[in-house]
Amino acid sequence: MILKINGNINKYYVQTLCMVFFPGSTFSESEQPGEDIPEVTVDVYRDDEDTTVTAYVSIKLNDKLCEATESVSLSEEINFATHEAIAVGRAVFASGKELLGHTPPWGILTGVRPAKVANSIMRSGKGILKTKKVLRDEYFLNPQKAALAVSVASAELKMMKKMPGGTCSLYVSIPFCPSRCAYCSFVSYTTKRLLSMIDDYLKALLVDLEDTFDTIRKLGLKVTTVYIGGGTPTTLSAEQLDVVLTKINENINKEDLLEFTVEAGRPDTITREKLLVAKAHGVTRISVNPQTLNDDVLREIGRRHTVEDFFNAYALAKEIGFRDINVDLIAGLPGDDFQSFSETVDRIIELAPTNITVHTFCVKKASDALRNNSSVYSLSGGDAAKSVSYSQLKTKFAGYKPYYMYRQKNTVGNLENVGFAIDGHEGLYNVYMMEEFQTIFAVGAGAVTKLVKFNGPVGSDAIIMRLFRPKYPYEYLAEESDENGNERREKNKAEIFKFFSDEG
Repeated sequence: MILKINGNINKYYVQTLCMVFFPGSTFSESEQPGEDIPEVTVDVYRDDEDTTVTAYVSIKLNDKLCEATESVSLSEEINFATHEAIAVGRAVFASGKELLGHTPPWGILTGVRPAKVANSIMRSGKGILKTKKVLRDEYFLNPQKAALAVSVASAELKMMKKMPGGTCSLYVSIPFCPSRCAYCSFVSYTTKRLLSMIDDYLKALLVDLEDTFDTIRKLGLKVTTVYIGGGTPTTLSAEQLDVVLTKINENINKEDLLEFTVEAGRPDTITREKLLVAKAHGVTRISVNPQTLNDDVLREIGRRHTVEDFFNAYALAKEIGFRDINVDLIAGLPGDDFQSFSETVDRIIELAPTNITVHTFCVKKASDALRNNSSVYSLSGGDAAKSVSYSQLKTKFAGYKPYYMYRQKNTVGNLENVGFAIDGHEGLYNVYMMEEFQTIFAVGAGAVTKLVKFNGPVGSDAIIMRLFRPKYPYEYLAEESDENGNERREKNKAEIFKFFSDEG
């Protein structure tokens, strides 16, 4: 795509708007005009009286050109950058809609957290009905998406009010998998050579954990949720899992802990021994993720388990007695269709897990699916859109409520990922992390610690600082070596203590 911007509008924001209409687009300074290459021009300016901001957008595709001009009145309550973003969003929306005849379901909302916008509107004093109206009229969401955003925001607000003060959460990264799924872009390692690094990785991880807990204690914080993710944490053996969980249990007060999750994930890695270890260490929530109950689709996407394997693993988890079991599904997978996916949803609901998370197929640049098939994107969403709508209706009628939601670039149909739960069984870590209600300390390769503090009450505008760990396990091991590890840990601690001691 060729993108020309005149004005100080955030370039990344404009790119995400363009990708609503042209999913999978890339943006290169050297791109040359040609057939099927969109050309987008954006011009933003104020009027002479400084009372309005105006955006002009033109989109040219082959021999068709569509233009739109949108103006927004300036007000003291909203900063100028927000006015600019609204004007540009509306102009891109109008010109793209005219050019392609497509109305994006999420309108001009491009962020990862659409419920955050609904949350902000509700906190400004508007009720549920008025918030839905603002989302429809000002952000152009269709009625179903506006209602979903408000439902999730309402659930999050309830959880936020119940959240104890002076708390934090812990994320532990286990970036290894038994095999790589075709749609995956996570940093996870599957070859025998890389899996042989696990023992050394765990040694470094234990040191990292001890140091992180020391920081938490010195800050006077209580750990309320622990989430072990990946990758696939149950790639570890029962003995290796026991070592990690023992270290965590040595450093937490179980009376403070509201939730303890192990993202078991792949049914082909789940054994009775591993689940018994998790249960013995106080794990309260696990995931058993089939993604689909269609063996043909599972083979196509590179999963090394069958539908039967999933049911066996789920029955085992149920028998052992975890308080919460989450099941992940993905709508719009290659080879799947509405009939197959709707049957999957029906069969999962019959199992009555406390959590069901429905993702929409999203192709990242690093995934095998994109390398093997460049035409995986769909503007309208096709069967994926029908499948997502079906999942939301069926879960509602079965007594589940949406409590957690996020969106990603290049998702089929520009759709969303939603977590549904039985009342009182919401995945707390997901909400705390996504909506930035508290600090999340993270350890391991690819982990990102997110420090959060508020000048006002929890949920008001947050001050955020992120600390990144090396992406790859071999980089992580090098950084955590005796020579480098102490220096890195002391530097991180200094940054963390400074963040929380500084005012504003």
